[in-house]
Amino acid sequence: MIHLPSSDALCALPRPYCQDSVPPGLFDRAMAEISRFHCQQTPGYEAWINANGLHLNDLDSLDDWSRLPPVFANFFKQRLLLSSVGEDALELTSSGTSGQKSRMRYDERSLAGAQWMVAQIFRHYGWDTADTPCNYLLLSYEPQGRISLGTSFTDQFLCRFAPVNRVVYALRSTGEGHQFDVFGVISALQAFAEEGLPVRILGFPAFLWQALQRMQALCMPDLELPAESLVFFGGGWKTRAADEIPRQQLYSAIHRQLGIEISRCRDGYGAVEHAVPYIECARHRFHVPVYSKVFVRNPTDFCVQPYGQQGLLGFVSPYISSSPAHSVVMSDLATLHPGTSCDCGLASDWFELHGRAGTTAGRSCAMAAAQLLGSH
Repeated sequence: MIHLPSSDALCALPRPYCQDSVPPGLFDRAMAEISRFHCQQTPGYEAWINANGLHLNDLDSLDDWSRLPPVFANFFKQRLLLSSVGEDALELTSSGTSGQKSRMRYDERSLAGAQWMVAQIFRHYGWDTADTPCNYLLLSYEPQGRISLGTSFTDQFLCRFAPVNRVVYALRSTGEGHQFDVFGVISALQAFAEEGLPVRILGFPAFLWQALQRMQALCMPDLELPAESLVFFGGGWKTRAADEIPRQQLYSAIHRQLGIEISRCRDGYGAVEHAVPYIECARHRFHVPVYSKVFVRNPTDFCVQPYGQQGLLGFVSPYISSSPAHSVVMSDLATLHPGTSCDCGLASDWFELHGRAGTTAGRSCAMAAAQLLGSH
């Protein structure tokens, strides 16, 4: 496994939201280090930064990482983009609801770094409970052989933070694909309420919303799951986007029908193209951990927007060595806010999501990257 001292040190910090715990200059050194690595180990990457006004010898003095040219996340739907250590690495895919799937490779170092970050955030919130067995409702795909879908891989990993009593999947394998088992979900929730163990509900929110609506339509009595239960969503509404409701409405329904406190209903933002975890605080805001920085960019010219201005959501983080995804722009619209504007107690900036952007900016950026990176 490769060793990148500054990058590894940043990604191993144990206090995910404490900027004061980050040694001065460590983030800049880590980003310079991973950028140099990709210039040397990823075909076409140095040409990409050169074409955007940067050179290899600029990296050590760079302290504004919005200047590092990002790769648009949609580009990973067109081409598998790898460094030398990504050739034989674990491949994960996005769910590809638009017909195209992003393919990403995670070498051992990159995967371990991303999982460490998740573990520190779970510990920060008190969700790492090794002595408390839980029943799990996974609102994701029942595995069929080797798991390669990013969301399923994540859900399996999240089962490590509390011992598994038993697991029920919402999307059952039929042998020819998967099918949502709404009555199986309802039955599992009823059984879990009787068993009395804490319940962890992980995965796509749309499926839990459907189950709650069905329970209401059938006039089923509300349930009272144990107080230590946790709902942790990830993956968005995907093909059910037309049915999407505000998170607070969903959390209120969960509290009313399942008895889980709203403060223990959280959403997580992440993507197979960017595995740093962004997890809602108790006030349901996505705070930025010390492992990354967030830039919101104007869709027309990619300039960085100030606090309070909407634009395309971009991330920089030195965690990934298998692919030059250490500076990416997503197709999501967001607004960045200062940490002081949230009263949860965390001082780090947080972002607000507004849904998907149009495709024009994504296509133009992906095409520019393809000209320089894709030819290799």
